Amino acid sequence: MTEMNENPLDLLPEVLLAASAVLGLLLGTWLPRRRQWLTGALAFTACGAGVVASAVAAAGPTTTAFGASFAVDPVTNSSRIVILGGTLLVLALAVGPLHANRRESEFYVLLQLAALGALMLAGTQDLLLLAAGYLLASVPAYALAGFRKDGPGTEAALKYYVVGALLGVVMLGGITLLLAAGRGTSYPVLRTGLPGVSAELVAAGVVALLAGVLFKAGGVPAHFWVPDAVQGSSAPVAAFLTTVPKIGALAALYRLAAVPLADTSVPWPELVAVLSVASMTVGNLAAFFQRDVKRLLAYSTISQVGYLLLPVVVAGRTDIGQRALLYYLAAYALTNLGAFAVVCALPGARAIEDYRGLIRERPALTAALVVCLLGLVGTPPTAVFLGKLEAFSAAFDGGYAWLAVVAAVNTVASLFYYLRWIAAAVSGSAAATPRVWSRPAGGFACAIAAGSVVLGLLGGPVLGILDGRLAP
Repeated sequence: MTEMNENPLDLLPEVLLAASAVLGLLLGTWLPRRRQWLTGALAFTACGAGVVASAVAAAGPTTTAFGASFAVDPVTNSSRIVILGGTLLVLALAVGPLHANRRESEFYVLLQLAALGALMLAGTQDLLLLAAGYLLASVPAYALAGFRKDGPGTEAALKYYVVGALLGVVMLGGITLLLAAGRGTSYPVLRTGLPGVSAELVAAGVVALLAGVLFKAGGVPAHFWVPDAVQGSSAPVAAFLTTVPKIGALAALYRLAAVPLADTSVPWPELVAVLSVASMTVGNLAAFFQRDVKRLLAYSTISQVGYLLLPVVVAGRTDIGQRALLYYLAAYALTNLGAFAVVCALPGARAIEDYRGLIRERPALTAALVVCLLGLVGTPPTAVFLGKLEAFSAAFDGGYAWLAVVAAVNTVASLFYYLRWIAAAVSGSAAATPRVWSRPAGGFACAIAAGSVVLGLLGGPVLGILDGRLAP
């Protein structure tokens, strides 16, 4: 019998977030409406402390916790920092719109619980914990999507829930098949147990498992919920849904590819490569015709999943795949949140035409929008440029040069719909009446855009600390 390593300090960021959510729920029950902001301050503190704890853990040795079901390694620690940092930014964007809202505390609690689910996905080394993380990342997110209780929000929550519930059941079916094939749910056990069993049984389990994980990532074929959920949600929630769960899901997918599936005869790299091409192509083609800015960014995030899957395809085949994925995740999270911060800064601007002439009225905000949109394309010196370069290099190094070429073609194609938005903002005369805008969100947008450039300029040192072996 394996000795259980039950050291709660190994999961300190997760413990802090869970404790803050529980305490925030209790505080929100008793605090008057004008003091509900205290639960937000508690959430800020927990996320900030979690980032510090993750940075300290990153400097320590690679280890596992709770019977090797949770890994504390470079993938986990990097994902923790990005997830908690992204949650901090979403909290900052939501403070103004939520101030004195009668359900303000509920929002902060739901946000923390969904982020906690993403943290569990990033570090899991057991299929059962993967399922638990999936549920924890999904159920609070359903409530967040419909938080405003209006027509579009209710529709968004319903579609999000129906697709999530269906693919959650499919994923549980895949876990059952892999349990039957590998005689266990632990990743190390599956790595030794899966190669010797029926390839058809393993393939069925892998396909079903991928369906659930790709739902959280927002990639094809589990992408149908993304545009409606993002359009119907408030801007801060849309920023969260398109960023934070994706980080946990892609980290979990990379670990699945690098450990339990590494030695199987199932052609999972080819399957993931096809899904990568489908995600980037479908996302780009659908974005071409969008006029609503949130819906455009929703399809943009589907296409970004395709690029982010490149390092997953070559997991275990090249030494640069891990750092490429982790750096790209951080770059994407920062840049995507910056674009949504601009949307938060102009709550009345829903269509591309509503941004026409913005440069004459808000030049700094327009500059932030240009930086973030060109950053999502992958324009130097933004961080996504280096992230894409590393992802393409990993694909070439892992023997998938054709996939890198397809990704490069899609990158060029994506310029069209980003430039449509930019062209509207930098051309024409200013609006006849001043646009309603949020000064704090505008400030955050400018700061995040600057951060994307700084991360790109510091890419070399950052990439150097993302290498390291996965937990055994």
